[in-house]
Amino acid sequence: MGLRRFALVAVWLVCATPAFAEAARLAQQGPEAGRSLVVEHQYADINGIRMHYVTHGAGEPILFLHGFPEYWGIWKKQIEDLGKDHQVIAPDMRGYNLSSKPAGVEPYHIEHLVADIRALADHLKIKQFTLVAQDWGALVGWSFVLRHPEYVRRFVTINITHPALFNRDLRENAEQQQASQYMLLFRSPEAESFIMADDYAFGRQGMIDAARQLGAQISAEDEAEMIAAWKQPGATTGGLNYYRAAEIGPPDGQGSQGGSNLVDGLAPWQLQVYLPVLFIHGEMDPYLLPSGQVGLEQYVHDLTFRRIPDADHSVTLEKPALVTQFLREFMLEN
Repeated sequence: MGLRRFALVAVWLVCATPAFAEAARLAQQGPEAGRSLVVEHQYADINGIRMHYVTHGAGEPILFLHGFPEYWGIWKKQIEDLGKDHQVIAPDMRGYNLSSKPAGVEPYHIEHLVADIRALADHLKIKQFTLVAQDWGALVGWSFVLRHPEYVRRFVTINITHPALFNRDLRENAEQQQASQYMLLFRSPEAESFIMADDYAFGRQGMIDAARQLGAQISAEDEAEMIAAWKQPGATTGGLNYYRAAEIGPPDGQGSQGGSNLVDGLAPWQLQVYLPVLFIHGEMDPYLLPSGQVGLEQYVHDLTFRRIPDADHSVTLEKPALVTQFLREFMLEN
């Protein structure tokens, strides 16, 4: 999420009436609004936390990682379709929804987030899987691929580039620095009050309504479940601690050159990726700019791009059928 969208949210809150908002919500739900996906809810005691996850279907495994401010349900459409012939697993990452929310910033360092994914795979006795991720989940996904490529058969990233390239742009690219100013806010002590203000208006209008404006069909049930996930005690701080632990963002004017610590400690050879990678890009995303993709082929040696001109940041919500189509095509080809 970025500061430009925050301004749009503020205008929406001033101008909209409850009646108008309700009418718009009902008009955009679509014919499948009342359908409910049936999944199996499980918990895994792993890596010092209790991780909640859902599973659906059987067959070759696919693991989905959500971003901020999300939860496992961001992948419902993909779970429903791909679960017809795959074992689909979607966790609430640490700090979110029904998973543990350790206190403090250090437990959200990338080494712990990566260890969670490895421990979940071991818990499920899965030796190799397709990894699909977006937003913060994709930063964790890249970090997992760089450290444990033996677990991953294929990797799908939505909008997020290789962390070494993201670091480069956060340090050197003025447009990406401007687009990422929100990261400094998210790392600040004021972040929680901002996210939770006006009954989570940030997520309601900045994410849910923004996605609906681009064609997303989000049912009342799914909207309520998403908001309930945000309101889980400690979940807002848990999600924000990803930003704080990674020290991610543009230069802060106080001595930091920008970037993150996500690839700290990795040797140059560890930054190379040889497994098949699919990059799905919503070209309207104002926060993750295409400049970060320049040079990606120097790190990824089996790379496929799929671009969606009329998608924004929340591609999984906005274009679920197209995302699923791209996933199926990529898995068939690789």
